[in-house]
Amino acid sequence: MLVYTPHITPRISYIIQLLNERWQIDVAVTDDLTLFQQSNDVKLVYAEERIDDSSLFLQSTGLLLQHDIRKQYITCFNWEDGKAFFQTTDDVGFDIFSAIFYLITRYEEYLEYEPDEYGRYAHWNSLAWKEGFLHQPIIDVWLMKFEAKLKQRYSLLTTHHSPFTFLPTYDIDIAWSYKHKGLLKTVGAVVMHPSTIAKRLRVLSGKETDPFDSYDWLQQLHEQYALQPIYFFLLAERNNEYDKNISPRKTALQQLIRSTAAKATVAIHPSTESAVNPTALKKEKEILQTIVRKPIPLTRNHYIQFHLPHSYRSLIVNGFTDEYSMGYGTVNGFRASTSHSFLWYDLEKEETTALRVHPFAYMDANSFYELHHSTEEALEEIKKLCSEVQAVNGTFITIFHNHMLGTDPMFKGWKEMYENFVATVISTKERSVEQ
Repeated sequence: MLVYTPHITPRISYIIQLLNERWQIDVAVTDDLTLFQQSNDVKLVYAEERIDDSSLFLQSTGLLLQHDIRKQYITCFNWEDGKAFFQTTDDVGFDIFSAIFYLITRYEEYLEYEPDEYGRYAHWNSLAWKEGFLHQPIIDVWLMKFEAKLKQRYSLLTTHHSPFTFLPTYDIDIAWSYKHKGLLKTVGAVVMHPSTIAKRLRVLSGKETDPFDSYDWLQQLHEQYALQPIYFFLLAERNNEYDKNISPRKTALQQLIRSTAAKATVAIHPSTESAVNPTALKKEKEILQTIVRKPIPLTRNHYIQFHLPHSYRSLIVNGFTDEYSMGYGTVNGFRASTSHSFLWYDLEKEETTALRVHPFAYMDANSFYELHHSTEEALEEIKKLCSEVQAVNGTFITIFHNHMLGTDPMFKGWKEMYENFVATVISTKERSVEQ
């Protein structure tokens, strides 16, 4: 496919690259009108005005021609049973390229906003939340419908898509509830919670499994359903209000990491301190690499604590290639409005980077702590989000925590809820493949 546009900008090139990746075809862009008119390829015009009637016309509203970051005045309207913005009078009805760019680059996160209690970009600032499409990977929906319009005009156009994928991931913030805490912490916990003495003694003597220990059960679940999970380990050297992990110097934690790495992918879960201290990020990565004796290119920030563009730039400087924090730590849904991974575009530098962003759509902590869902309500939400991703052949990434899948009475039923979901999504996927 050949796209003509009068001015090729880094923003336009980024969208063309995205089309290449999503449709797995060769999409080229040119500003040479003569070359474009002579081409026999599937042709698309992206400009302010229509050039001819033979090419599909997308009207540019100007965002991709800009070279700065400014407040965008956006009005949503109903389009094909959904929402869209940057309305036009072209062959599609809105500037789909600009709309995708605005959402996937997280353009609004570069503007002034009201942070949440942790200083993060709050979901209530986002267009997706305000307009009611946060629970839909709307970019993926748009692209499917846009593709259908192209094929309606150009019957010979052939595209390819990766199949739906379920990717379970786990944040190991506190590896154990009672074990390996050290004498002082154990004594302090007993004083604060004397009712736990008997259970604590049974766990410490090896007569009972630690309430946060769900590792063997998870391994059996992954083997049963042929899953390939990712475990993100918090390895903060200093504890604070939010970083309460067991010391990475503890032999037990190192053994847990090594045994996990032998069966699954392990990654770093940078501490909240690392969000403001680049030295801490570097050190934590080095610790994990030393433990597993191999490079660690994957990361997801603790408490989903990141700010654009500085946090992502820090990841690049420290050699990370894949980032899994793109989601909210308050509600579930699609922060970047897509269920597919994508290369991060640095808006301030106006360049496509090599950092690949993997958006997650569901986190158990959001359901439990923020939304106060019952296990039944949580199961309903996770299934609904998953069905949205299945419909667009995306990747459904979930975040669960080891402590919520253990035996702590506080999280009764969550282990069963998760197993129910996994069984459902795998059986649905298998039926889809058979069809």
